[in-house]
Amino acid sequence: MAANWAERISAFSRRPSGFLSGTTAEAFLAELLRELRDDRATYSVKILLLSPLCEHPTLVCCSDSVGEETALELMSVFAQCPPKSVQFRCHLLLALTSVLICTSCVKSHSRASLDFLDVLLQIAQDTSDIHTDGSQRPLRAIACECLRELEACCPSLLSQRLELLGGLWQQETSRLHQAYAELYTLVLRNAIYQLTQETGAGAEHLKALLGGNTSAAWEADQESGLASSKDSAILSSLILGPMGTVPTLHTGPDCKELRSVLSTLLDESYLLTPLCQATLLHRLTEVVAMVPGVPPAIFRTHLLRLLGTSEVSLLHVTLLLKCAFTDSLFSSEDEAFILKRLVVLSQHLLLSTPEKLFYMDCILHFPENRPISCGDGDETLPVLLTPQLASALVPTVFNDSATLLARFNMLSLVYLEEGEEGQGGQGLAYLYEHLNSLLSMVENGCGRELVVTFFRAAFLFLYYFCHVERYSNDLTKQLCQLYLNHTKLAPHFINLADQTQDRLSESSWSVGLLKALQRVITEAPLTQLTSHDLSRHLKMLARVAEEGEIIQQSTLTFLSSIITPSSSSLCTGGDWCLGNEILRVCRHLLVHPSLDSLLTPLADVLQLLVCHYADMEIQDHARLYYTLLTTLSREKLAGVLAQGMEEGGRQDKKQSLSCLIGEGLTSTLTIQQTERAVFRLIEAPPEPRAGDINSNEVQKGPEEASASMEAYRDQFSDSSFASEITLQYQLVHINSHDSHFDQLFSIRLHFSLTDHHYEELGDISVPCLLRERPSAIVQLTLKPRKPYPTSLHASAIFTSPDGHTWHTTLPDIHVAFQQTFLPLPVPSNWGPGGTLSVFEGLWDEICSESGDSAMSLFCCQLKEAALNTLVEKHFLPFLISDASHKEEFKVLFFLPPRSHILLKVSSEEDAVHFNIATDNWELLSHINSYLLKITSLQEDTLS
Repeated sequence: MAANWAERISAFSRRPSGFLSGTTAEAFLAELLRELRDDRATYSVKILLLSPLCEHPTLVCCSDSVGEETALELMSVFAQCPPKSVQFRCHLLLALTSVLICTSCVKSHSRASLDFLDVLLQIAQDTSDIHTDGSQRPLRAIACECLRELEACCPSLLSQRLELLGGLWQQETSRLHQAYAELYTLVLRNAIYQLTQETGAGAEHLKALLGGNTSAAWEADQESGLASSKDSAILSSLILGPMGTVPTLHTGPDCKELRSVLSTLLDESYLLTPLCQATLLHRLTEVVAMVPGVPPAIFRTHLLRLLGTSEVSLLHVTLLLKCAFTDSLFSSEDEAFILKRLVVLSQHLLLSTPEKLFYMDCILHFPENRPISCGDGDETLPVLLTPQLASALVPTVFNDSATLLARFNMLSLVYLEEGEEGQGGQGLAYLYEHLNSLLSMVENGCGRELVVTFFRAAFLFLYYFCHVERYSNDLTKQLCQLYLNHTKLAPHFINLADQTQDRLSESSWSVGLLKALQRVITEAPLTQLTSHDLSRHLKMLARVAEEGEIIQQSTLTFLSSIITPSSSSLCTGGDWCLGNEILRVCRHLLVHPSLDSLLTPLADVLQLLVCHYADMEIQDHARLYYTLLTTLSREKLAGVLAQGMEEGGRQDKKQSLSCLIGEGLTSTLTIQQTERAVFRLIEAPPEPRAGDINSNEVQKGPEEASASMEAYRDQFSDSSFASEITLQYQLVHINSHDSHFDQLFSIRLHFSLTDHHYEELGDISVPCLLRERPSAIVQLTLKPRKPYPTSLHASAIFTSPDGHTWHTTLPDIHVAFQQTFLPLPVPSNWGPGGTLSVFEGLWDEICSESGDSAMSLFCCQLKEAALNTLVEKHFLPFLISDASHKEEFKVLFFLPPRSHILLKVSSEEDAVHFNIATDNWELLSHINSYLLKITSLQEDTLS
């Protein structure tokens, strides 16, 4: 059993939605809770069973009410669990926290969440383990974590317990002191924030909060202890920088109690781990920012320790302090020291690359005491970062790619601000020399990573210094030479041109690069050209042809020379891909602004393709282009092929030849979508049903006298046993009258499943649907894997009288649980005695077996006449006993593929009893819902 659960939980964890498609969330949850209550299951298995509730609570508990019930069940399990099972109890607390938070029970102050809160606080206060072996200490640690999670997800939930939590924090002497400190700090911060939202709150309210007398502050409104969802988002970070706005609590200078608490927390913070210290300092920074009566100087005595730290988290929180309080806490000397330290750490040999990149990012976003820029989010350098200080971060070819690019970016910003004179000019020369070093490495052959690094560095250089012509022009020449030697880099060149054109819209450098590449391509000797080089050249020329500013005569000359057999043999093989590359260039030229001057040479190129290219498809496309070129005006040609031009001259790449076809023909060939459903499927009136069993198999049954449970079992094991459900529906028009759809033809219905309980359904064809004629009957055959209620998505394609083809979506088809019921599939010659024998045999088997079998009882209040009416209306096709026997009705439902539900219905003194037996316990919830529905309807009818 344990192995089975391990496999199922593993399958659920891999793909939760896929796992639940084979069952229902309610059934899976019921199994989990039943196993958790089973004393025979080991605690290791029970811990495994809690993982779905911890990791995917909203999938397992599909509503808030289900989450509430599940939490109550889990708390019952927790109460019955012996104290020595610490690990299981810890996991129970985690599962409870996940369920209550994710199903919104905590926000709604549900009974279960309040009870759970009391349980957690009781565990947190139980310090009896201090004088023992400490075996219960992990449980207290988990309780603190759960309380902290509840408070984080529902701010101010614990504000009325602030004094209690403060006492627990101060009294704790074990390693749990850290957990209590984190919890207390979070609750303190959230409670003070809540006070800032209260009108008229001040020093007295703050004293009451810290003293535990919070009834005055929150008594008026039970919900005021909870921040709204908007407030919760704000509480994620209150430090908005020196120009930001933080909500404040006006208390005046009388904040002795709060200052005392803050001082104690700060004095003891060195006992905590670095990450916990950073979290605590962050929260206390927010508290001081919200209470102006507490001066930022309260942090002064701890700055020396923070400034000298080697911990990333502590240095980060130091920068947050500086961002919040600027020169109120940090002097200009402190600012210079921090910046120099960041520079040193950015190149420290013992630090990892991610850490060094983080420190460089801190320099680019350094919170200055007197910032010059408005802090709009762009990378800016602090004033104190001089070229001399930044020279320690010059990039070298020995740096890894990420570090090299980060340093290159930072030094570019430094020398951009210095200008081209003095140190700025020398620095710029160094950067360009470094770029040339990278280019040389690419020229000599290197890996893909270094190639990408070079092109990114080239983009950065152009982004900052494109206006310096002596460098940008020289870079263009070197890039052209690099391309000739390494044509495989064509995609990188195209990307560089695209990015510089997009980001530097006022610069013409990218057009200049494309012109230069066009020149070197068209002037290169054809004898040295390989088919691979030609393919890359054509890609580049297609990009060049997108620029309206570039003259394309040389491109056409090049195309003509490679297509003409006497000039080159590159295209004689009729390669389809190569032909498409040529056509792509021609297509861009067809919409070029200077098409008038290109008309004759472009027509010649297309004629050459038609006459000499060996691939028939390429010839056909070239012939089409030639026809368009010679018959359409320039405006119409542009409208057909280009669909407009971008501002920079680049043509829209999303083009379609479908616009070449006339509008009328297009609408005829295209499947159109209806605005709303045109028709729907409704359940047809029921007909008397016999067992859906193959007629040939019926004749194989024994005579009535020998009918027995053994014979039924033999038939039941046959692979051809009944496994289909046939449902009849009427295809009818939707009431909204649209004469265009009064007559529909060649209807093709398509069905798709919403779960995995049934086999895939095939499409169904209906010849026609005419509004003035009776509706068509559609037979839907379902093959259940599990006989559960389901919904089917339905859509259809049909033809209207005007010849157009339409697609429409039908309303979903809902298959009710009772629609899966079939009479017992036995031969008709068995007679009543045979079916009754099978009923009794199945009932005895279910009563004596465990496993998937189950028994249940459903009770309701029905008079004798109402019961008889109910049996005749709903159970008659499935009745085993004679309907005239009023003492007890025996009903047997067969549910394909292999399930049975047996009912013994009798009137007792207190109520009508429906004794239920089934060989598939998962069906109990569905049969219970069905019985509840039909008995309620019967009561309503009689009343």
